[in-house]
Amino acid sequence: MTTQFTDDAQAMSLVAFCAVVTITLLLCVMTGPDRDDLDEFYTGYGSLSAMRNGLAIGGDYISAATVLGTTGVIALYGYDGIVLALSTALSLMLLMFLLAEPLRNAGRFTMGDALARRMPGRSVRITACAVTIAALLPLMLVQLAGTGQLMAFLLGFSGDELKTGCIIGVGALMISYAAIGGMKGTALIQILKMVMLLGSGAVVAVLVLSKFDWNPGALFDTAAEQSGVGSAFLNSGLQFAGGPHPGLDMISSQLAVVLGGACLPHVTMRMYTANSARQVRRSMSWAVSTVVLFVLVITVVGFGATALIGRAVIAGADPQGNTAYLLGSQAAFGAEVSTAETLLFTTVTTAIFLTLLASVAGMILACANSLAHDVFATRVRELSGRREMMVARLSALAVGAPAILLATMVQHRSLQPLVTLSFCIGASAIAPALVYSLFWRRYTRTGLLSTLIGGSLVVLLMMPGTNLVSGSPFSAFPDSDFNWFPFTTTGLVSIPAGFLFGWLGTVVSGRRKAEEQRRQYEAVEGWILAGAVRRQG
Repeated sequence: MTTQFTDDAQAMSLVAFCAVVTITLLLCVMTGPDRDDLDEFYTGYGSLSAMRNGLAIGGDYISAATVLGTTGVIALYGYDGIVLALSTALSLMLLMFLLAEPLRNAGRFTMGDALARRMPGRSVRITACAVTIAALLPLMLVQLAGTGQLMAFLLGFSGDELKTGCIIGVGALMISYAAIGGMKGTALIQILKMVMLLGSGAVVAVLVLSKFDWNPGALFDTAAEQSGVGSAFLNSGLQFAGGPHPGLDMISSQLAVVLGGACLPHVTMRMYTANSARQVRRSMSWAVSTVVLFVLVITVVGFGATALIGRAVIAGADPQGNTAYLLGSQAAFGAEVSTAETLLFTTVTTAIFLTLLASVAGMILACANSLAHDVFATRVRELSGRREMMVARLSALAVGAPAILLATMVQHRSLQPLVTLSFCIGASAIAPALVYSLFWRRYTRTGLLSTLIGGSLVVLLMMPGTNLVSGSPFSAFPDSDFNWFPFTTTGLVSIPAGFLFGWLGTVVSGRRKAEEQRRQYEAVEGWILAGAVRRQG
């Protein structure tokens, strides 16, 4: 089985990429705010139906790291990959049942709004903005760096200059999407992405199953035979077998995904686009359904890639398995590829390319909104809507330009530590802050700042010591070894630490502050939890 793509597939992919860029830019221009209205730019007036908003939430949640990375883990590690995929779906379900409606009721535009509703002040908003950027910047680097690698893999070039050019060009497009389209424009791109991703992925999954007589058991057994590790492929522990504590390492990783994935700010900002509590529930139902369907698709495609071409070929193309989704799609067509199958493969590659575009555009928008609304707008009391929107658009450039520069610098490194860093900050700082702020009556400003700052610092201090950064052939610095933390992620320590910092900060604030916060919370408790009224400001 060759990992090279035909000239027809490469030519069609390039044409499709250009078409997607043109169409999505037109969508942003046509649907972007045509007047200086903050509600239109930040939330799109909540004009999306529950189904479209749910698809947009699912689109923001499923990043290129999920499409390529999770499929790669499934193809290389079997059962452990399925657990990771299910944890991804579980994370969004927890957001739906626990946080979605209170978040929509408490917030207006950004996560800073939701946190500052009970504890107003610039310190809370600035800290929320800093944590938003710290959590999303690593993921942005992964998507941007992946753009150059994806284009090189599909179009058959290997020059570093061309890869860097792809990163810069696509990065400029992503900044344009966020600055021009605002919330509604990026939402339509996310919807288009989900339709293409689910549609093409479902067809590929059907083709894979057809090669095994529609028997999932035969697919799994063949994948285990082709994995080179036998029955271990279908049992827990293969991914973390090289570590000193594989069981705890797996628990730590799953905690980071489950608690951190859906709490990242580019996902939670979609809660504010719903115009009622009922709509946010219906939107989340659509989002969870699409994510669960996508998990089924990548499970079949990941196992199909291993069964059809072998684990060694996948690892040879990319040690992290990031090309497994594409290789599995290619293998599903067989040796003789018809014009229709070439067209379908082009749809698959275009969907992944659109996933890269949409994911970073959503992250840039979340960071830009937080910078403009939480930092600059609160500094100037009489900042007009026109000026705040201009600041938001400039903030998109201020966030996107450094991200592009950093992505060109890290593109030759293993990017898995950056993905893990984002999820760990989400699980260790943002998740505790949201849970405490929305549900704990006595939670104080000191407790909130302690959670956000303390949880983030623990992750940032511990992450360099994990084996994803050094000490293994697949780490970011394979020639160095400053690994001192025996786990892949920091979740086992940093998540309890984030909750502990919040509790300690509240205790240190004193009983009087805690009682004040309790009275303030009880005054708005029914509104936050039941959402009878959507307050402005």
